[in-house]
Amino acid sequence: MNKTANDSPLKLNYRRTFLIGFAFFGILLLWQVYDSWCPTFLTDIFARRMYGISSAELKAGDPAKILNVQWLVGIIMACDNLAALILLPIFGNLSDKTKTPIGKRMPYILTGTAVAALAFPFIPLFFHYNNIAGMVAMMAIVLIFMMMYRNPAVALMPDITPKPLRAKANGIINIMGYLGGAFATVLGIFLKLSDYINAADEARKVWIIELPFIIASVLMVISALVLFFTIKENKIAEEMKDEMAEGERLAAVETPIDDDKPMSKANKRMLLAILGAEFLWFMSDNAIGTYIGNYVIYYLNSASSATMVLTIAGGLASVIGFAIAGGIAEKIGRKWTISCGLLITFVALVFMSFVTPTGVAVGAHGEYAFPVALYAVWAIKGFGMALVHNCSFPMVVELCSSKKIGKFTGYYYTASMSAQTITPVFLGFVFDATGAWRALPVYSSVLILCSFGVFTALVKNIKANKVANAKGLEALGDDGAHAQE
Repeated sequence: MNKTANDSPLKLNYRRTFLIGFAFFGILLLWQVYDSWCPTFLTDIFARRMYGISSAELKAGDPAKILNVQWLVGIIMACDNLAALILLPIFGNLSDKTKTPIGKRMPYILTGTAVAALAFPFIPLFFHYNNIAGMVAMMAIVLIFMMMYRNPAVALMPDITPKPLRAKANGIINIMGYLGGAFATVLGIFLKLSDYINAADEARKVWIIELPFIIASVLMVISALVLFFTIKENKIAEEMKDEMAEGERLAAVETPIDDDKPMSKANKRMLLAILGAEFLWFMSDNAIGTYIGNYVIYYLNSASSATMVLTIAGGLASVIGFAIAGGIAEKIGRKWTISCGLLITFVALVFMSFVTPTGVAVGAHGEYAFPVALYAVWAIKGFGMALVHNCSFPMVVELCSSKKIGKFTGYYYTASMSAQTITPVFLGFVFDATGAWRALPVYSSVLILCSFGVFTALVKNIKANKVANAKGLEALGDDGAHAQE
């Protein structure tokens, strides 16, 4: 027999939330590999096509020309975001309306995972043979089917988590996602792109770049299967009806949500303000994410493995941010938690603009020692953006009922992906115009500051009513409806 919301306070089921996090593990694992390797693949391909030599040779002879190809890299890297802009709302709406014996989100998650995992290892293979058409085609297939996977996977958590508990739940599933990203990062430490670029042994070369993609595909499939066998979507949704209804009552919104009425003006203003600020901070964050690999290799003149260690520093700090963001939001509200995160990120990016190449040669191919200060910068940035990402998505889905979570998840990703479609191309042209890699942190810091201004000026700080949360062993045990799978 289910406990009703009136019988017992709302409690977050930590075990179930952790299992839902396997969806995020697969997402961030794939994207970390994709974003870490593909821009450098493209830089090398375009260097060969424009100048007739490899990127390593171009770097040695005329390193400034590396910047001249970045706008082309930006166009290709923007395509994933353009695909997301179109497809994520479609799959969000479709999954809202889907009814199957295994749930409304799970068919999309399983199909998207299977096809993307099959196509993913072919990206480095086509790159190795300098086949840009094949490489871009495989990238397109991966992108389309990851869009099928992504929105439903993200929507699964709010489907079965009451509104006041979603910030904490979002922290847990994001930590799982960062574990996936961390695993991909470790692969990059041992399988260095700079080793690939400079290696003469063709058999060794191909395995340096092929292994991360194969391992990512295998782990993505495993994570999807863990999700499928542990999260019985329909059963949990039925058991959670009373708690979800209570969550609606306790939601941090200006006016109550009613599916039978148009969205209130107050809630609409809140939604537009959040999405506007989100657009700006994703413009900033994606600029860093897209170009940091090339920034390290071609500006700092360091080994590509340094990027991976950098990612670990940021990831560890992000985990701390995600772990405490929910508690901070309960005390000061989600608005001020996000605002603090944006300010912290701004400070980090300003410091980044002062980091320069060390000039100390340490590598076999003339690489410089990596600037230690950048690890601190990345940790600060990772912590700040964790506060932002942890609270922003729950704020958006707070503004809809359980029947429209996929649709509002689509709104969230429309804002983020439209930003990420624009920024790689625009920044590529900025690089070409300025001839300066240091344009990267300046560009990103200005956008973060603009985002902070929009968010603090236009978003209201509305706090949800306080709810109890399960602690310790209680959170993991069979707690009536809260722990039934």
